[in-house]
Amino acid sequence: MNTRILILILAALPAFAASGPSPCASNSDARQLDYWLGDWTVGTATAPNTGHSEVSLSLDKCLLTESWGSDTTNHQGKNAIAYNPEDKTWYGLFVDNHGRVHALKGTVTPGSAEFMGPSRDENGKIVLNKVKIVRVNQDNVEQVWQKSPDNGASWTTDVRMLYARKYL
Repeated sequence: MNTRILILILAALPAFAASGPSPCASNSDARQLDYWLGDWTVGTATAPNTGHSEVSLSLDKCLLTESWGSDTTNHQGKNAIAYNPEDKTWYGLFVDNHGRVHALKGTVTPGSAEFMGPSRDENGKIVLNKVKIVRVNQDNVEQVWQKSPDNGASWTTDVRMLYARKYL
């Protein structure tokens, strides 16, 4: 091969590799949970500021990951959430160090997300789980976990967590 042609090909390779922003970074649907990004103190109405959470993006902004933990117990977990543009659906995998794993799918609109999916209770009976992640304002987010033993006819709140943005 001619050396000159080889040099031209090698010089052009970076242009092919840098084809613009990732599809996730430029997709407004995939950016709808960005309000949740950041470092947070987490608690409940009766036990404020008893936990922490860090929500970040990876994989060229295609994967949102929450790393969370209690400041009073050893309870901790990681949540991985991503948007699939092929079926226009959000998917979430919620895992904690107590062995609980929830694979949920859902919808996200600006300022609000809702994920649902089945699991089993302590007796092995199927229950439906629902988690809502709602932007209250720029510095506050609320996450509510609910369960339904009757396929969504009735719901009980398992936990309501209040997030307050940390400022360093």
